Amino acid sequence: MTSPAPRAAQPQAQEPKPGLRARIAGSLSDPVLRALVTSTSVSRIGHGVFLAVTVLFFTQIIGLSAAQAAVVLAVASGCGVLASFLGGWMADRWSARRLTFAFEAGGGLLLAAYAFAGNFVSALVLASLAGFFDTIGHSSRSAIIARGFAPDRRVHARAVLRTVTNLSIAVGSGFAAIALAIGTAEAYRVVIAAAGLLCAVGSIPLLRLPAAVDAPPRATDPVRTETGSIDADAVAALAAERADWRRRSPWRDPRYLLLSALSAVFGMQFGVAEVGVPLWITRDTNAPTVIVSVLLITNTVLVVLFQVRASRGTHDLRVAGRVTLIAGWLMAGACLIYALAAGLPAWVAIIVLIAGMVAHTFAEILSQAGAWGLSFELADPVRAGAYQGVFGVGFSLGALASPIVVNATAITFGLMGWGMLALIFLASAVGIWIIARRAAAASVARA
Repeated sequence: MTSPAPRAAQPQAQEPKPGLRARIAGSLSDPVLRALVTSTSVSRIGHGVFLAVTVLFFTQIIGLSAAQAAVVLAVASGCGVLASFLGGWMADRWSARRLTFAFEAGGGLLLAAYAFAGNFVSALVLASLAGFFDTIGHSSRSAIIARGFAPDRRVHARAVLRTVTNLSIAVGSGFAAIALAIGTAEAYRVVIAAAGLLCAVGSIPLLRLPAAVDAPPRATDPVRTETGSIDADAVAALAAERADWRRRSPWRDPRYLLLSALSAVFGMQFGVAEVGVPLWITRDTNAPTVIVSVLLITNTVLVVLFQVRASRGTHDLRVAGRVTLIAGWLMAGACLIYALAAGLPAWVAIIVLIAGMVAHTFAEILSQAGAWGLSFELADPVRAGAYQGVFGVGFSLGALASPIVVNATAITFGLMGWGMLALIFLASAVGIWIIARRAAAASVARA
């Protein structure tokens, strides 16, 4: 009696890939990321309110001119340049989690105090202090990420936090609509005070961070012997440690300084989205003004959907360099696409502008992933805070320069100006790619 023929092996059904919510939820098993996500989700709702109402509050409620409002925002950004490095420098010397909590809580209370601003001077002082505190807190957060995660998890953590940030800012913008709809001074002040307090409350989860995110303790005083005399060997060891500490300064690392400078140049792409594109639409295209909001929504949705997955593997130097180069080509293409929208019929201009924003957003996503990977991997881990602070200084300088550069190129010269911007972004991306390739080759040679 013959045995029955074996059944053909049935292909195993592949398990569906987890969605965005499931991937983020799985990441939250890490206590460090869980505390950072909780803090970010709360505090950035408050910041979303401020992004939506600040300029209107300054001009329509306090009565500042457009020029005065611009000065307030520019000075606040300028304070962030110094604060970027100071936050990292302090995080190498004291508890990064306590520093981040203190400065973010203080920054939130200062934002709440906006509700009591009544003139140019008070708005300038509050904005400067709030920007200073918030930037120090953000810089020391970067030191926490550098120390709190394994090298292959740092970029993932930054990507998750950026996704949460975008979602929270969108929610905050919705809350801001309450003040915008009512339109009274009282409505603005109540919403602003509530948003500032929410930012302060968002700092509380940072106290749950483990001590491992803090810098290791440094020797400060020479050891004395039992007789009370100073131990000469201890003095020599302390002097050697301090010399090594100074030698590891990011200001003595030309490669990292160049990376920071080139990343700052590419970071001006945020100024293109915030300043260049709205001005271009209203002045040089036939597209309706409402398309500015459509483009912002498009950007937010794409970042939320793709930032985490686009950041995979960018802790590898070659991968980080490669995605940055791709971002450079995409950003150059986006600039040229924006330029083509001028003079077209309204419906064609809308399509062209959306296509430009899609290319722009993917350039933003990839460039951020590459920058995070390189800023962590090329930093000296002993001075993680100072290195992240220097990188933040570059970003702050880029944010300051971007409105000037965008206005001096695209807005002033039109198509030719957009072409100039395209070359600037592509050149900076190529420079970053070269740094990454050489660093990777040097790493392989040392191995």
